[in-house]
Amino acid sequence: MQPRRYEFGRADEATHPDSMRATLSEFLSTFIFVFAGEGSVLALDKLYPDRGLGASRLTAIALAHAFSLFAAVASSMNVSGGHINPAVTFGALVGGRVSVLRAIYYWIGQLLGAVVASALLRLATDGLRPVGFAVAPGVGNGNALVMEIVMTFGLVYTVYATAIDPKRGSLGIIAPLAIAFIVGANVLVGGPFEGASMNPARAFGPALVGWRWRNHWIYWLGPFIGAAIAGIIYEFGLIQAHDEAPVHTHHQPLAPEDY
Repeated sequence: MQPRRYEFGRADEATHPDSMRATLSEFLSTFIFVFAGEGSVLALDKLYPDRGLGASRLTAIALAHAFSLFAAVASSMNVSGGHINPAVTFGALVGGRVSVLRAIYYWIGQLLGAVVASALLRLATDGLRPVGFAVAPGVGNGNALVMEIVMTFGLVYTVYATAIDPKRGSLGIIAPLAIAFIVGANVLVGGPFEGASMNPARAFGPALVGWRWRNHWIYWLGPFIGAAIAGIIYEFGLIQAHDEAPVHTHHQPLAPEDY
């Protein structure tokens, strides 16, 4: 298979009903994810005002993110592909799987969904200020950046393997579950250090509504770098390898299903 052609987008794509539906789907699903994810943090702050990050609190936050992301991806996968994340969209763009125009639409929908979710959370909780993400004391900005790069790489690699790869087969059925699992697991890893965003929209909504911008650049640069690396490796190192002639190391013919 030849590399996919990178496109800005067809002239009719900007107003095509499919583009509008996909953008709306990304908006609504990102809203669902951010409302539950950030809401779980505010709820735990309400229950435990000291805000200590104990194991039980960290587990609850990880589960809230995993459960809500599973629902968000599953409910939008057949409409928009279930990105729910500007970094995932960027990884798909780097791999030539979406046009620039479609990516811009998705980013707008995702960011608006995150902002609306954060604003409604502040309203519904009688003015509680969204927490968002911050680098923990004693953790350097460089350390936090590397953490975001590695975790987002794992997320986007999983998305490619289970939701984008044309030869994923029946594996696509479990894509929402696999994506939710890797996010929940990464929250358990990165939560105590820098919050474990992996998603610029998830970071942007609470930052805007709560007006907390300290180290915010980390939660954009890290995910975009990690997503780009995953997209390049999977698209050009694995997907294209599907269609290359296999090496016959044992001089035996391969069955069609082995290609």
